[in-house]
Amino acid sequence: MGVIELNDVTKKYIVHKDKRVTLKEKVLFGFRSAKEEYVALDGVSINIEPGLTVGIVGRNGSGKSTMLKLISRIIYPTSGSVKVRGKVSSLLELGAGFHPDFTGRENIYMNASILGFSKKEIDRMLDKIIEFSELEAFIDNPLRSYSSGMYMRLAFSVAISVDPDILLIDEILAVGDVSFQKKCINRLKELKRNKKTIVIVSHDNLTLEQLCDQIIWLKDGKVHKTGPAKEVINDYIDFMSKAEGRKHDLKQRVQQNADASEKQGQAQKPEPENPKPGNRWGNEKIKIVDVRICGRDMAERYSFNSGESVIFKIAYEMVEKTEDVVFGFRITTHDGINCYGSNTYLDQVSFGELPMSGTVCCKIDRLDLVEGNYLLDFAIVQMDGTAYDYYCGGYSIQVMSKTRDTGIAKLPHAWFVEKNGT
Repeated sequence: MGVIELNDVTKKYIVHKDKRVTLKEKVLFGFRSAKEEYVALDGVSINIEPGLTVGIVGRNGSGKSTMLKLISRIIYPTSGSVKVRGKVSSLLELGAGFHPDFTGRENIYMNASILGFSKKEIDRMLDKIIEFSELEAFIDNPLRSYSSGMYMRLAFSVAISVDPDILLIDEILAVGDVSFQKKCINRLKELKRNKKTIVIVSHDNLTLEQLCDQIIWLKDGKVHKTGPAKEVINDYIDFMSKAEGRKHDLKQRVQQNADASEKQGQAQKPEPENPKPGNRWGNEKIKIVDVRICGRDMAERYSFNSGESVIFKIAYEMVEKTEDVVFGFRITTHDGINCYGSNTYLDQVSFGELPMSGTVCCKIDRLDLVEGNYLLDFAIVQMDGTAYDYYCGGYSIQVMSKTRDTGIAKLPHAWFVEKNGT
């Protein structure tokens, strides 16, 4: 039998779309407003066994916070049943259950009383709560003078010091300095060793993977997947990366089409005095007229898995014939870090006599970059570096990866144990 059971739970909210605010609006347009039903959870059934640490992941609006509020009995389901066995302590919203006019000390008493503790019990816990919060110097100041980080310290200290059977946490660990966050994580690990049941909602996938035994993945108000933490987190990260990749791909295609339409429109208008954008320069004796980013199959795309092949297709037009032509590219991060760049001169590539217009392609066999978004520069220059057309950061690609390495480049590596005497 689980300590937390949700059986076919549905939670609906009524959203008023055009609420009347003034008396005049109510008289003129009536007191009724357009309403819309929003389903936060749709037929959810879960069973959490005692002593487990369970994480809940999902996009914003998938129903994560609603689920925690149902478990903590802040709200009740529209249909279905919620059963909770044991004393519950919740950290759902920063400062919930606190009063800004009371001191930190007074708020400890008030908050612990809400959780069902007597004054004698709170007296015994008081020093431990204050010590953990590290707010000894401010504990008798009114809460209105506290920063958001101090609020969080106090709230977390109360929640974990009352020795709950079940602890519910909703993104609260994102507040506060790094050292206190580590202290909170260590305290959660201690509660886990003591076989307390912990349910955490967070977007910090690494922390969830380290802390949790199981993960519940909510998608559009339904349970999409449950299972071991590492397995579900990896699937969730992969899903999110692909979704971001599709969004990035669409955005780039729309931008390229908009640029093409703008060029077509400009061709029919008199040349403006200063047609070049700030990130593009050159004497325009040779112009970059189009760039396409493609996969191995030559299909246009702007999102890639790390290690995939990528092909840059640079379409050009010459205003006057020349053989002094170098094509190049550069990949940078959004904060300007140079990841990699090359050109036909460095690679000792010569095309001979180029036609007045055409397309030059560069194939990268393995795009060994870590996950992230990258900007692309493309350039056509002379041998001495004089720019015909230098387009800086005009294109971007997204790189996706199932591994969570850090830095920029993915370097092939292997781990092994060295044996003594060998």
